[in-house]
Amino acid sequence: MHTHRTHKVNDRIVSISQPHVRPIVRGKATADTEFGAKVAISIVDGYAYVEKLSWDNFNEGITLIESVECFRKRYGHYPEAVQADKIYRNAKNLRYCEQYGIRLSGPRLGRPSANKDIQKEQKRLERQDASERNAVESKFGEGKRRYGLARIMTRLKETAESVICLQFLVMNLERRLRVLLFYFLRHIFQFDRALFGPTLCCFNRN
Repeated sequence: MHTHRTHKVNDRIVSISQPHVRPIVRGKATADTEFGAKVAISIVDGYAYVEKLSWDNFNEGITLIESVECFRKRYGHYPEAVQADKIYRNAKNLRYCEQYGIRLSGPRLGRPSANKDIQKEQKRLERQDASERNAVESKFGEGKRRYGLARIMTRLKETAESVICLQFLVMNLERRLRVLLFYFLRHIFQFDRALFGPTLCCFNRN
């Protein structure tokens, strides 16, 4: 910096014990700069998949195509719709989704339709996409509050990455257990109704 008269150094070391950690400027109210790994995930039926993990800052919009292709490899087909943030709605991703018939969340490009029924349906889809997209943010909140995702205390880069992935693995396992418990209780409930009538058992949904 002194030799070249600059105020910026790429990949500068900010921690002697953890040289892989990079400052990531986020501009949040609590802290302008965060230190740690940046993770991009996708949610399918409530299960989280780590799509990209990096200690350097990156644009989330570049991960959409790779995530969709990973979905096709897992399930054998392309998704019907992708609920994503506005940063994913770039020209490349829009062309890609249009090519494979994937509906990318957000307002349609071009002039709005004059048909009121079509406008009403589009607004309904936008509200549905926005509500389903909140599952991604809630998954990060769940990981930070209940599983210590915001407090990764390991030193080595490889160990920290393993711990982060294990956090999402545990969340998926607990999600699976909740689903199995739901099917078990539903089976017992239906069995009791068949034997003793529909008013014997009652389950409250909180």
